[in-house]
Amino acid sequence: MNRFPRGQTGILGSATFGMGESPGYTALELAAHASLAAVADAGLQLKDVDGVFVALPEDQFSGLSLSEYLGVNPAITDNNRVGGSSFLTHAIVAALALEAGLCNVALIAYGSNQRSATGKLVSPSRGFTYETLYRPNYPISGYALSAARHMYQYGTTRRQMAEVAVAARQWAQLNPDAFMRDPLSIEEVLAARMVSDPLTARDCCLVTDGAAAVIMTRADMLRDGPHKPVFLLGGAAAMTHRNIIAMKDLTVTAAAESGPRAFAAAGLRPADVDVVQLYDAFTINPILFLEDLGFCKKGEGGAFVENGRIAPGGELPVNTNGGGLSCVHPGMYGLFTMVEATRQLQGRCDARQIKDANVALAHGNGGVLSSQATLLFGTEATL
Repeated sequence: MNRFPRGQTGILGSATFGMGESPGYTALELAAHASLAAVADAGLQLKDVDGVFVALPEDQFSGLSLSEYLGVNPAITDNNRVGGSSFLTHAIVAALALEAGLCNVALIAYGSNQRSATGKLVSPSRGFTYETLYRPNYPISGYALSAARHMYQYGTTRRQMAEVAVAARQWAQLNPDAFMRDPLSIEEVLAARMVSDPLTARDCCLVTDGAAAVIMTRADMLRDGPHKPVFLLGGAAAMTHRNIIAMKDLTVTAAAESGPRAFAAAGLRPADVDVVQLYDAFTINPILFLEDLGFCKKGEGGAFVENGRIAPGGELPVNTNGGGLSCVHPGMYGLFTMVEATRQLQGRCDARQIKDANVALAHGNGGVLSSQATLLFGTEATL
């Protein structure tokens, strides 16, 4: 039986910091700045934080490091690391901890300086023991395998995947904080340098610095906060593999498990969602996730995103901040989906604001389509 505490917790404050290029900052410093801004956005003080949830890029003890750096003494910490979906799993655990009274104010934070520290998206196949012989460029090659299989099995085209990149750029042009805001056409995506066939450079996410943080509390504190309350209605996570060679079906992700469970916990359906924030590390990702989360049938994702359907003015607003493809991608993007979902429901997104948004979905992806986590947020009207 699903005992998720529907509507009993939610996000009180949120913030981003240093998106794009932020030379001179460490990952920890970036996360700390975002944390301080989120605490202020929540109308609280740092001393109020008694739960810390974080996963920094190269620090296996980041729960300890961030707590020490901020000078807080948390009653509970969580350093779960499953890639970009980590922070959505943190939100699930934080909701349970808050509901159980283990903490009162939970901070979820992330920061990375991968761009200014000359980090590269294409990296050696460290950790992928059985695949090193074939000299893949990970993580890109793993996603390229999925894209190629989806094209072969369902007739999905590179042009359809390019639609995802163009939609993301159109949203980014409405977001002054987005890193890439120049116009982008389908033809430019298709003509860009091939990185790992069939994915070109414009099919791939950005490599940026950046940090994000949210403050989670119980419903009573949400209603007394400085912004329109945003409640966590449902959440679920699932994983299917570590290495891409262990993925049973390259066209079906664990979102097919996390999505239905999150919707069931929230008592909602895909048709109830007003705005969608998906982890778009590559253009194939939103196509896979829209299918697996139930917005369209398996194999129909390519056709679903055609003709600006997920772009500004389209039927289903997807990645309204510009996503990892055009807004920000500092190694792990998942927490930024939560920030944008929150701000959309609070009505704080200015030119990109979705009118009358009451339900937002945030979905995180980790590894090479390995770990998936889905959250559903709602306004007071959804309780």
